[in-house]
Amino acid sequence: MITNGFAYLAFLVCFAGIVSSLERKYKDTTFFKYVPTPVILYVLCMLFATFDLWENNDSIKATYRAVRGNLIPAMIFIMLLRCDIRKILKLGPRMLLGFFCATFTIMVGFVVMFALMKNGFPPEGWKTWGALAGSWIGGTANMVAIQGALGINDSAMGYTLLVDNVNYSIWVIMLLATVPYAYIFNRWTKSDTTLIDSIGETLSQADDNARTKMETSDLCLLIGAGILVSALSSWLASILSPMLVETFGKSDFYSANTVTIVLATVAGVLCALTPLGKVPGSSPVSMTMLYVIICLIASRASFKELTDAPYYLFAGFVILAIHAVLLALLAKIFKLDLFTCAVASLANIGAVAAAPIIAAAYKETLVPVGVLMALMGYVLGTFGGLTVAKMLSMIAGV
Repeated sequence: MITNGFAYLAFLVCFAGIVSSLERKYKDTTFFKYVPTPVILYVLCMLFATFDLWENNDSIKATYRAVRGNLIPAMIFIMLLRCDIRKILKLGPRMLLGFFCATFTIMVGFVVMFALMKNGFPPEGWKTWGALAGSWIGGTANMVAIQGALGINDSAMGYTLLVDNVNYSIWVIMLLATVPYAYIFNRWTKSDTTLIDSIGETLSQADDNARTKMETSDLCLLIGAGILVSALSSWLASILSPMLVETFGKSDFYSANTVTIVLATVAGVLCALTPLGKVPGSSPVSMTMLYVIICLIASRASFKELTDAPYYLFAGFVILAIHAVLLALLAKIFKLDLFTCAVASLANIGAVAAAPIIAAAYKETLVPVGVLMALMGYVLGTFGGLTVAKMLSMIAGV
């Protein structure tokens, strides 16, 4: 049994490295195609915790709080350095309209589902669904950020991850199955698809002057900048949070954790417009941090507490059903094609890992469209998830 905080952290970081290395080596196998690394990390670390591989003493608790609390803002900042708003705007108004329609219908799905099924969830269930909304608008990193912002218990996140992956996986399969029938949907919505190919060709043109090889200096700069932004955001939040509480009243939405996450998000979006946004390595660095954070969160959960899984999975399908029906109606009103709707949906629900897949299913040159839309989800995911959480808390009477 691990009893030392540093040994506990060392084990989790090394374990994350081993699993991610295995994924890279065997990425073409059936297992890693359908079971993403975050799921493997979460499930196995939960399994380790269930069998008490580490002791829940003061040393491990202190390490967990310090590393997780400071690493989340740093990860959010570095991750958002890829999100150049100027490139996202090149998608054009119709693609952006499709994305926001998907985001809006997902948010409505969460609100309607919770209003219908709230009696089956614990008193603070609105928090976990708000975290999942962050993931289904942005990605896993946004879900983690919202968990930290709202102070959600780690054991409660087991259901969130279950719904996030099981329902999402089935949704990807369903959307891929619709690709051969896109012409029927497009005929029904009377959409014009002539601009899609030209947008894909424009976005796929790489910048020949962009540096892609990652150097040691790049790693030092990215990690250093991320840690510095985390520290500054935390310091500013300690000043701003009491002012917000005094003005608007005590709430989880004005806590120091929430304000820290918001400040780090804003900093990332702004710095993406600077030369720092062109430094190679922001994706692997932020993903490394995300993997470590997932291991930390899962290390505090247990399979013994997952007793209401079927109810949560059904709730997830209710959200997807509402999202699908409303998005189809909006597509009819705005004359959106199936490609735009499908990519927008997965850019929200599946993030960067899934949106390019559905884009490539239509045409390889459209992959950049999926990537950019997913990156836009990262920008909006934390704010959107917190907004959904706020609405759910009102329904719950909190």
